[in-house]
Amino acid sequence: MSFRQFPKIIIRNANLVNEDKQFIADVLIQDGRIEKIASNITGVFNAKTIDANGAWLIPGMIDDQVHFRDPGSPQKGNIASESMAATIGGITSYMDMPNTNPATLNLDTLAQKKQIAAQHSMANYAFHFGVSSDNLDIIEQLDPKLVSGVKVFMGASTGNMLVDDPIILERLFANVPTILLTHCEYTPRIKEQEKLYLEKYGENIPAAMHHILGMKNNNPI
Repeated sequence: MSFRQFPKIIIRNANLVNEDKQFIADVLIQDGRIEKIASNITGVFNAKTIDANGAWLIPGMIDDQVHFRDPGSPQKGNIASESMAATIGGITSYMDMPNTNPATLNLDTLAQKKQIAAQHSMANYAFHFGVSSDNLDIIEQLDPKLVSGVKVFMGASTGNMLVDDPIILERLFANVPTILLTHCEYTPRIKEQEKLYLEKYGENIPAAMHHILGMKNNNPI
């Protein structure tokens, strides 16, 4: 069922759960948007009617960090397949990370991802913009309405998007025009700890020890 097939949909007898409220009501959806919530909706014609029979009806969830690998590695999961899985699980909006191939580091690659999503996404979408050592001029002029945020990767595990130069980071934090998200890793400490645990456990470091690789003297950073 799609909103193209049924521009008007009434869900009756739904158990609505929203914030601190829970109540039985009807919901009118028109052209994909909630138009009305009332105890008994009448006077609406040519609508597809669904009787929820007391089933819960809750708002769709928002996932602000997804890695759909599109473009670049669609075999791992593309916008079409992963957004479909998201909607089945109750997630109706997502924000995709910039470390695709090519990475989302300029307006052209951002437009490419938006075009793919416009054609194939089953859910609402937005995209985070990435940071590199040579795109700060673009970021400082970035229209906040075009992106959901700017993501800086401060660790080598994220590939070629590592930014750890203090001068670049200070400029970024001072001038970013929108929400800034950080992936925080201190690579020298991780390498130091990894060496110690490789000596103790070999290549089979227990999973329970993995988080300690980012700690100093076994204490959180």
